[in-house]
Amino acid sequence: MKQNIEIKSGELIILDTAENYKIDLKERLVNFTVNAIKFLETSPCRKEYGVFRYQFSKAATSIGAIYEKSQASIPREFHARVAISLRESRETRFWYKVINKLHLGNEDTRRYVIQESKEITLVTRSIASKTKQQ
Repeated sequence: MKQNIEIKSGELIILDTAENYKIDLKERLVNFTVNAIKFLETSPCRKEYGVFRYQFSKAATSIGAIYEKSQASIPREFHARVAISLRESRETRFWYKVINKLHLGNEDTRRYVIQESKEITLVTRSIASKTKQQ
């Protein structure tokens, strides 16, 4: 199934060959933030993990906050804020890779949040790419 992502009136629309449907990206980002925090609760709080836990939580929680802020922006600012969300999602993916190599936290939750992190990066990359041309 081939998907095409469009932005209409500030809403993310994913088109496929069968039908048009909307994804509430803002709600998905809230859920991602909550799940990132919950995931950290399953990983050990050892001193040597403190720096990356802090960096990871900052990056993971800022993706949605910055995207939310973009909703009240003029088009140029919107693109800039989405680009920042993309950078934060890429940083989050980096920290998930570190976490995964260290086998920290609940394995099932870790797999889920890593996959969600990949998808959010793809979505924010697509939005940033499409809005750059405007």
